Amino acid sequence: MAAHVDDDLWTEFHRVVNMTSRELADWLRTREAGTETEPLPDQAGPATGRQVLSILGKRRSDVNDSDVEVMRDVVDRVHAARRDDLEPVAGDAGWRQGLMSLGHDPVKPVRD
Repeated sequence: MAAHVDDDLWTEFHRVVNMTSRELADWLRTREAGTETEPLPDQAGPATGRQVLSILGKRRSDVNDSDVEVMRDVVDRVHAARRDDLEPVAGDAGWRQGLMSLGHDPVKPVRD
């Protein structure tokens, strides 16, 4: 069943998630690649990253209640880790990689 997504959340989620679905999918697979084994492509990366990737592939009318919670969580986590203006900044590798696993690349400009 589709959930109601208010305009502010929809807009802000798509603003802070500044990686394309392809960039995020590639990142999640790369992040999980190991020398001995790696997960199936649709199982790569942390659960939240996979959920963000799923949301990016949905129309607004197809988003469910679980998706709305993930969207809120991602927006809150990105804002907690970044300045309000979300201007590109390098930061350290672990910080950047954690944000990228949520679909936010801090060195890439956000969408307007």
